[in-house]
Amino acid sequence: MITYEEHRLRSLVDEGRWIELLGAYRQARAAAVALDLADGGQAGGGRSGGGPAGGVGAADAWAVAAAQGRAGIATAALGHLIAYAAPPEVAARLFDADGGPGTAAGVADHDAGPLWEVLATRHTWRRLAPLLGPPPVRRLVAQTRVLLGEDLSRGAEPDPEGVPLLLEPWESVGRAEGMPVREYLRQGGSRSALLTLPASREGLARVELPEPGARLPGQPATRALAELAGWARAVCVRGPAAGAAAQLAPGPTVVGGYLPFALAWPALVQAGIAGRAYGAAHGRLALWRVLTAMTGAQRPESADRAEVRALVARMRCFTWDDPADRLRHLHLALEDPATGLSWAVSGSEEV
Repeated sequence: MITYEEHRLRSLVDEGRWIELLGAYRQARAAAVALDLADGGQAGGGRSGGGPAGGVGAADAWAVAAAQGRAGIATAALGHLIAYAAPPEVAARLFDADGGPGTAAGVADHDAGPLWEVLATRHTWRRLAPLLGPPPVRRLVAQTRVLLGEDLSRGAEPDPEGVPLLLEPWESVGRAEGMPVREYLRQGGSRSALLTLPASREGLARVELPEPGARLPGQPATRALAELAGWARAVCVRGPAAGAAAQLAPGPTVVGGYLPFALAWPALVQAGIAGRAYGAAHGRLALWRVLTAMTGAQRPESADRAEVRALVARMRCFTWDDPADRLRHLHLALEDPATGLSWAVSGSEEV
């Protein structure tokens, strides 16, 4: 049964009355936040056992954040439509707080994907840059436009972690092999290829792995790799890539082979998309943290981009098949011959 409100919103869409639709979105989102807080967070199961242990102030902040998250879900479909189809001057205002408390979409607001990524796929940075306010949204939109092929090295503010605003050559090659940014649909939903490693057994052969390399705990790059793919295991060893693979492979003999880092790039970026609230920009940023940590940089923003390029140029990458794999899987070892260190990441999950 179509309610009066649904009929009204459809009429506004048909007539292109986007300012009124933005007002309806803001009103609905603020009402959802207020109702959730008035109910003590019961829409999400209440505060009992779910909030932080930091006292009343921390609990209140957590309750507001939780209410904001649930409001984002309640208004996701309308937010998606505005981000996708409205003129950029209107769509960008989804993220502005000028409508009052609870009205602005946050970076985690999502339907088939985050609203900022929907918006970023629809307009160039030149159109969006003067319109976007919140720095986190600006950063993620800019990184998405870079993934879509735009050169923002002279047209946007520098990334706070120094991640380039132009695809490196090996990223461009990887992008041609597999696009990690979702393709969004007007009425909701999205299309995207599932990027896995290995994608198939083609080009792989039976390989006898060496003895597992000695693990080196506490490496920053290992932590960064584990954060990139939170559903997978990550290790660091001293020795070749195959020795790192032996730490995580199902046995001493695998079907595997070597490949250029550029061909591993799409699956690594997609591995960092941890659910529909995350976009490909998150994956690219996380992968750059991995690479800069592998160079020995203490902080991403202090890394020398030339060192990252040199690392990628000399890196040896080994992938292998696991017969127990579920739909989404990633098995990759990364060797830096200059330091004698190798990292491996391995895991699979349903999607």
